[in-house]
Amino acid sequence: MELTALAPLAEQLFSDLRRLGSDGVGITRDSYGEGENAAASYLTDWAGHQGLTVTRDRAANLVFTLPDDTGDAPATWIGSHLDSVPQGGNYDGLAGIVAGLLCLVEQQRSGRRCGTPARVLALRGEESAWFGKAYMGSSALFGKLNDADLAMPHRTHGRTLAQCMAQAGADVEAIRSGAVLFDAARAKAWLELHIEQGPVMIARGMPVAIVPGIRGNVRHNRVSCVGEAGHSGAVPRWLRHDAMFAVADLITRLDEHWRALLERGVDLVVTTGIVGTDPAEHAISRIPGKVDFSLEVRSQSPDTLDVFYELMRTECRAIERDRGVRFVFDRRLSSAPATMDAHVSSLLAEACRALDLPQERVPSGAGHDAAIFANAGIPSGMVFVRNANGSHNPLEHMEMEDFLRGVQVLAAVTHRL
Repeated sequence: MELTALAPLAEQLFSDLRRLGSDGVGITRDSYGEGENAAASYLTDWAGHQGLTVTRDRAANLVFTLPDDTGDAPATWIGSHLDSVPQGGNYDGLAGIVAGLLCLVEQQRSGRRCGTPARVLALRGEESAWFGKAYMGSSALFGKLNDADLAMPHRTHGRTLAQCMAQAGADVEAIRSGAVLFDAARAKAWLELHIEQGPVMIARGMPVAIVPGIRGNVRHNRVSCVGEAGHSGAVPRWLRHDAMFAVADLITRLDEHWRALLERGVDLVVTTGIVGTDPAEHAISRIPGKVDFSLEVRSQSPDTLDVFYELMRTECRAIERDRGVRFVFDRRLSSAPATMDAHVSSLLAEACRALDLPQERVPSGAGHDAAIFANAGIPSGMVFVRNANGSHNPLEHMEMEDFLRGVQVLAAVTHRL
């Protein structure tokens, strides 16, 4: 049967999960929380009605297989993540899971099997918005979560990642010990379909694209600039220890360094997404004595990440001397950049060519679970589907026709592998 015939099934999945995850503004599927759990339960029931087998691995991720798959043979894995950011969109992550499920349903209904079994992995906890840590479900599979990660509190209720994972059915003690819960030697490839989260494909009229690599990042969820509070009218500039001006000074300096590096062709993005003074004490007539902010740097180059990070710390020390403040950093978090496998990417390009689709490469500035699988030594490939209105917001918009083209590319490569 043709995959395009499964369009009503895909539309039903997206519609039902949108309704299930609606928060009144967008979609909220919190990592290892109520929203993600509800989506996992729905997909478990749905897959059972389609004749698929569903199990949970030891990190509480969902594994979907065909009923005659014994699990003994090496497999091609397809998947993405279940969770969303608060008030996010419906397709970020979910599109990749639905794509994999359609590939399985097509095989189940047609009776046409791949030489290598295809399995679908719906990963928990990819978004960093909830605990301050990204790639939780995939990192747990490869022994990459430590005690400090597991102790991170949820942004709203404060329960730790370990508590939330345990409640979802994960083997937290095995994860804490660094046990490897996924046999990389028995994975022939990892394939992931994802919406593009920037404007490039819309601007260039590309329905699908191949991802050659994924940026890594270095981040601090919270940096505190500590100065000295005072009366706004009574303290002259030369006697001030103004935390807000110090933070503004730092951001301005980093922006200048960023611009200069871009002019030299260096791949880099820098973001301060959270800035705030304490609402319990701030006032229009008060010099801020403390400002908290986040800092994130992304690049495809590990060297660039390290160099820019040290440059940032150097600027902090200079501002501390100039303005009489001090910067206090929480734990540094990092995710390594990843390069997609050349052979898998060539198969994706061949599939695009056969389907009369462009074979363009679009690097990913956003992080994806594919980076964890690629850096674990599993040949990995990604397909982007164009998406209007950006991502991490309720306005994500993916055309069903574009999505099905991406699914056809994945299915073709699954059969080739």
